[in-house]
Amino acid sequence: MILKKKGLKVTPQRLEIMRYLDKNRIHPSIDHIYTQLKMKNPSLSKTTVYNVIDDLSENGVIQVLTINKSEILCDFNNDPHHHFMCKECGSISDLEDRYNFDIIEQIRSEGFRVDEAFGYFRGLCISCNNKNEKKVD
Repeated sequence: MILKKKGLKVTPQRLEIMRYLDKNRIHPSIDHIYTQLKMKNPSLSKTTVYNVIDDLSENGVIQVLTINKSEILCDFNNDPHHHFMCKECGSISDLEDRYNFDIIEQIRSEGFRVDEAFGYFRGLCISCNNKNEKKVD
């Protein structure tokens, strides 16, 4: 189990939040997670959700994203990857390692140790871009 490997205590709240993130890979906000889980577990507090997300993030179980300036988003995919946010529809897409840059290797070759790398891109997603191009024609 991931939690035990990271030295974290296995609690019902941590398990429920991790299950939710695994099944809903939509980069949900902490408030969204709380709202969804509160329906099944009325005794769940928002503070608990924030604390669990903080613990999972600090221990490298999940990624916390700040691509959306108004809320903190959660990503269960903890493998190195970048994110693209559409300025029109608000969707967030994972950009897998095929989009990674050689800059990390360049930095390492100079003697730096890279522990984390985050890349955020904003623009129009493929769908919104296609809609806008059709409007111009």
